[in-house]
Amino acid sequence: MTINDQHYINLVISGDTSAFEVLVERYKDLVFTLTLRMLKNREEAEEVAQDTFVKTYKSLHRFKGDSKFSTWIYKIAYNTSLDRLKKNKKHFNDVAIDEFTAHQLKTIDDALDRLESEERKKSIQDCIALLPGDDSFLLTLYYFEDQSLEEISKAMGITPNNVKVKLFRSRKKLATILRARLEPEIIEYYERERR
Repeated sequence: MTINDQHYINLVISGDTSAFEVLVERYKDLVFTLTLRMLKNREEAEEVAQDTFVKTYKSLHRFKGDSKFSTWIYKIAYNTSLDRLKKNKKHFNDVAIDEFTAHQLKTIDDALDRLESEERKKSIQDCIALLPGDDSFLLTLYYFEDQSLEEISKAMGITPNNVKVKLFRSRKKLATILRARLEPEIIEYYERERR
């Protein structure tokens, strides 16, 4: 069984700086994925991921344990990415949202459920990468990290209700992209099945 994060946090705080490498190893891939989703640029994402770990290391003594360590580090990654976006004054075009009904979202979810697991994961990741940073970040935590609304709200610094609203909007944007990418006849087939 893997030793929990708190063990390594305690070691770092008590002076064993090498213990931080274990935490970096555990979270580096996900932190990089999240920063890449926000910034849409590999080099910037690598820099921001490094900055995230530097900030995490420097403020480790402030981690209270009232949320999971992963949630805390996602929040640092999110805020560091936002700071970089503000600094660069980069604004990415929002994806136009068709008027999707809950029924249409369910239909697309059904179509995705039928895809092989790896194919589904790849389709979602490819489409999430096309979304604006905030949406990418939120959907990555939701779909791939199985974070709860509460955990996502802590990571993004917004209320759980706000997460619900953002999640619904982000899923609508994702549905727009998925609909354009998935074979139209697959969508039609599942729409007929649901009638």
